[in-house]
Amino acid sequence: MRRNQLRTEERRAYWLLVLPALLIYWSVVAFPTVFSLVLSLTNYNGGRIFGGQAISFVGLQHYVRMFKDPYFWISLKNNIYIMLVSLFGQIPLGFLFAYVIHRKLVKQRDFFQTMIYLPSVISTIVIAILWQSFFSPYGPFTELVQKFIPNWENELFFDPHKAILPVLFVILWMYTGTYLIIFLANLQKIDPALIEAARIDGATEWQVLTRIILPCLSGVILTTAILAISGSLKSFDLVFAMTAGNPARRTSVLSLYMYDNAFRGAPNYPRANAISVSMVLLSLALIWIVQLTEERFGGRE
Repeated sequence: MRRNQLRTEERRAYWLLVLPALLIYWSVVAFPTVFSLVLSLTNYNGGRIFGGQAISFVGLQHYVRMFKDPYFWISLKNNIYIMLVSLFGQIPLGFLFAYVIHRKLVKQRDFFQTMIYLPSVISTIVIAILWQSFFSPYGPFTELVQKFIPNWENELFFDPHKAILPVLFVILWMYTGTYLIIFLANLQKIDPALIEAARIDGATEWQVLTRIILPCLSGVILTTAILAISGSLKSFDLVFAMTAGNPARRTSVLSLYMYDNAFRGAPNYPRANAISVSMVLLSLALIWIVQLTEERFGGRE
């Protein structure tokens, strides 16, 4: 009898502690996600208050139209470019800088750490405007290139095939410092005695890196990969402020494509929600692939 009473009190205490967080999660994350999925399967267009039709179920109609829209594939391609720059640019560079600073291979480490991380704390809109001015036809970049190629004309923001390049460069420059801090913090957790013992046994710097440091950071690398994937799929503010998807939507990304469908011109809320659901599913699929890769090839911390 006493034992049953204790179990009942434990359950009450458990639900008392868990229920507030669970309610907040459902109201902020789970419910909007489910509601977005339901809305993407209807013809809702603002309701009768906005002159729209009564809501009705239309199935996967908006998903089919989305996949037939060439701007969807352009936006997806640009998101893939951003994801590749994040995974194979930001993370390796962040680790390289962190490794150089941690191993004391460069002087004035605090200065370099601050300068690399500084772009991460500046407003994204400010950064977008600054780099837009830098890469503009009359900006410093044009003058710099013309020092070597006198007749060169800057058409980066007007060429549909090259307009995304300045955006990718800024993304690489802006967020590398975030991964520098993550790797630097975790490098400091590795026992220095392991590295010193390896150096005494004759291990080279490359062997220390590949046999000790990288296996110890396998879980951190997985975490940074997940952050890079999720960040690349929700990139909106930088692209919106720097190019607004132009020229001719060639620099659009999925989040901007969703915004255009929801708030520009005639609103198409179901398709916008279909895009958001696709982004969530794509993100989960990519994260699952990264986790499988880490389980298959990753080391043990």
